[in-house]
Amino acid sequence: MNKPIPRTRADFGHFRTITTRWMDNDVYAHVNNVVYYAYFDTVVNQYLLEAGVLDIVAGPVIGLVVDTQCSYFSPISFPDVVHAGLRVARVGASSVRYEIALFRNDERAASAQGHFVHVYVDRGTGRPAPLPAEWRAALALLTV
Repeated sequence: MNKPIPRTRADFGHFRTITTRWMDNDVYAHVNNVVYYAYFDTVVNQYLLEAGVLDIVAGPVIGLVVDTQCSYFSPISFPDVVHAGLRVARVGASSVRYEIALFRNDERAASAQGHFVHVYVDRGTGRPAPLPAEWRAALALLTV
């Protein structure tokens, strides 16, 4: 298996700053791997909220994670500041592949990077639903 090469900040058009917390560190004094996925979720959902397309309480569609992956290159530890880069690699009829990279402090290369694939489903039925036009417009701004 070929190990991926860390992406750089230039590969991403949108960033969210995330402050690490004391509780993010594990007994090995670095951020635990499960927290990286919380950072991924944060940058994706915050973007969708700010774009005005995600209504977590009453929106007609909700995103379900169907595939996820993360590669780790260098540790992040409290009190580091994380700069989460976000881009969209693919938009399907009802799915989106988000790619995320986490940059520690002012480092140019990613400490970790990966993806989430969300399938958007009708809130009531749980069946895949076509992405609304306003979602497509918001996602197009990040598509590579």
